[in-house]
Amino acid sequence: MKITCIDKELKKVFETGYYYIPRFQRPYSWEKDQVAEFWNDSIIDSESDYFIGSIVVYKKDDEVYGIVDGQQRLTTITMILCALRNFYIKEQFENLAKGVHILIEKSDLNNDNKFIIQTETSYPYFHEYIQKYDEPDTDIELGSEEINLKNAFTQLTSYINTSIEEISNDKQIKKENQKEHIQKKLNEIRDKILKLKVIYIELDNEDDAYIIFETLNTRGKDLSVADLVKNYLTKHLKTKNSGVDIPKDKWSQVRENIDSTTIDLDIDTFLLHVWLSKYEFTTTKTLFKKLKASIKSGQAKSFLDSLVSDSETYKTIFDTQARKWSKNEFAIKTSLDVLYSFKVTQQTPMVLSIMREYNTGKLKFKYAVEALEAIEHFHYIFTAITSQRSSGGIASMYSMYARRLSTAKDDISRIKVIKELKQKMKEKIPTFDEFSASFRTIKFTEDYTKQKRIIQYTLSKIDKFLNKNGVAVNYDQMTIEHILPQRLKTKEKDHDEYVGLLGNLVLVDEQMNDKLANKPFLIKKNLLSKTNIHLDDTINKAKVWTNKEIENRTEKLATLVFTKVFKI
Repeated sequence: MKITCIDKELKKVFETGYYYIPRFQRPYSWEKDQVAEFWNDSIIDSESDYFIGSIVVYKKDDEVYGIVDGQQRLTTITMILCALRNFYIKEQFENLAKGVHILIEKSDLNNDNKFIIQTETSYPYFHEYIQKYDEPDTDIELGSEEINLKNAFTQLTSYINTSIEEISNDKQIKKENQKEHIQKKLNEIRDKILKLKVIYIELDNEDDAYIIFETLNTRGKDLSVADLVKNYLTKHLKTKNSGVDIPKDKWSQVRENIDSTTIDLDIDTFLLHVWLSKYEFTTTKTLFKKLKASIKSGQAKSFLDSLVSDSETYKTIFDTQARKWSKNEFAIKTSLDVLYSFKVTQQTPMVLSIMREYNTGKLKFKYAVEALEAIEHFHYIFTAITSQRSSGGIASMYSMYARRLSTAKDDISRIKVIKELKQKMKEKIPTFDEFSASFRTIKFTEDYTKQKRIIQYTLSKIDKFLNKNGVAVNYDQMTIEHILPQRLKTKEKDHDEYVGLLGNLVLVDEQMNDKLANKPFLIKKNLLSKTNIHLDDTINKAKVWTNKEIENRTEKLATLVFTKVFKI
């Protein structure tokens, strides 16, 4: 299978030939949000030569190419050009309208007019009602694809119309100058669209196209960042022996590391996290453009080698069972397990950087534990308890310190990075009042188990912090005991509101849980005192156990947890 792959501006794509959308392609299916996102990315927020992904085509004849991947984008771009042409006509810029229309319809070598984008699935609606320069000649019954096309074209038309209305309603622009400003705005939109950049991938024939199309559709998306990165790296890493393809083998190892775990990892996200841990802050959309600008031909081999190593590390960050940990490393494993149980990933570039430096022996165990535990504590308070909405500031914070740790030259520099990160997290932590208010809402009962896991974790951390008897406790084998039983014949007012609070909960083994059952408080306290679990002063000093004691202990635990147990 012969594949050619080059960068192209969209203007060149439309000037290259004619594009045919075959029957095996999906119909046009973009909805309002996708059209809006494309418009914002390519027109409103784009820089010059903004990259919009890949276009895959195969050669049908000298002038016609079948579209394998990218038809949704090419169709949308054609509709933008058609809308622009219509506004040029409306504003009486006839030459500009004809100039744009050349990228919609042009004469072939036989001097026959043909639309540049030709489709079977939406014929004749797309041709007659959107692409055609003049009014349509036929009435068409609309199917689902035609409705999607009509809605998208109306939406794109409204975006351009809004830009023109802003000029018309701008009182600072003199009436005699409005036409000039409208022309400038339409030209600006036109030029932004035509300067968009794609990776243009050309295949030899339709048989290859079916193979590629099946692969892309199995994934259910356009060529991913990973596909583009792979093509870029392998393009710069030529093999000397046709029977040996080391770059391909290395890339396969990267994919294997990401795909082989039971955790649902995404290779595009992996590449983004690797990039953020070493290079400038970016997003998935602009990652390939940044990578291509930074990783030159001579750096391709070392970059690919680092991806192999990082993929091993990345895998064990999310799936700690994929690695053999020594007894001394249990603290690292625990922090990783807990951290990702919070369902948050902004910290991953920093965690990757910590583990990379630790695995290579550059970061001492003591400081790796300190850094990971600080991140764990931060997200316990910030995410698990107070449910703060993580902003881009959190992600960029982690990325910045990850890069600094990756480039640190000695122990002093690495320790400094960790200490500064901890200080930055302290500045972003919610107040005690916010924490306490959320802490008091966490509960666990037999009828409400949603927060069971975080309660088990909280109680185990508290006991580990307070317990000084030197006996190792396997908290994974412990169950949650309600000091005040959940089911009583005679209940206090608001019993059900208090019984599930943290102040009424302790961890015990299953055997003790059976012994305690619904026994009176003083008997329970006596039995609990004989276990390896630490009993705090609130329990030890209490003669009775009511809603008041539960509320008091909940507040004291909140203070202990915030100021000491989860101190950063």
